[in-house]
Amino acid sequence: MVYPAAAKHSAGVTLILGHGAGAGQTSDFIVSYASALAARGIDMVTFNFLYREQGRRIPDPNDKLEACWWGVIEAVREQMKSCRDALAIGGKSMGGRIASQVAAGGVYDLAGLVFLGYPLHPPGRPDRLRAKHLSDVKAPMLFVQGSRDAFGTPDELRPIVARLDPPADVYVVEGGDHLFKVRKGIGVGQDDIYCAIQDHVAAWLRARVAVRRAP
Repeated sequence: MVYPAAAKHSAGVTLILGHGAGAGQTSDFIVSYASALAARGIDMVTFNFLYREQGRRIPDPNDKLEACWWGVIEAVREQMKSCRDALAIGGKSMGGRIASQVAAGGVYDLAGLVFLGYPLHPPGRPDRLRAKHLSDVKAPMLFVQGSRDAFGTPDELRPIVARLDPPADVYVVEGGDHLFKVRKGIGVGQDDIYCAIQDHVAAWLRARVAVRRAP
């Protein structure tokens, strides 16, 4: 699904956003973030992994998920040949993790990777980290992480991120869970929190494009 960026505010970057394990590209989360980022000038592309296209709920093995991501990247790059836009990839939870794996496996010339809730480990299993490959990613990374995320907190991420080159950034959603939802009564509206995240992601991508274009 393509979400064209607002022409007046084009950032010169296309972001492909992969969905999480339990919901496809038409989930409320993916649609709302893709639409909001497009309104902020980011050309957005979303897609379904093959298992979702086939109506299955259980994700495919890693190799099939990665093959799907590779295919989407190749198709988008083919469509981008006539423009000077940069390309970024990322996603929600599993979609972001698989994006990081294909980037580590040889997808080059990326403006950056955006993770909307990186699944650092399964809930309750901090011993099963999914981070070893991140050091092989040769593009800047942005981790948007809720402070209550059962799949990995910002505190768990920071020592890993500190060792990455190029440097990576962590944006903390205070009080947020894996979907960035916060408890009532914290004094900040949920929509305001989502808006702040979207503003930050768009600004971060614009900054990556500016660095690439600098002489």
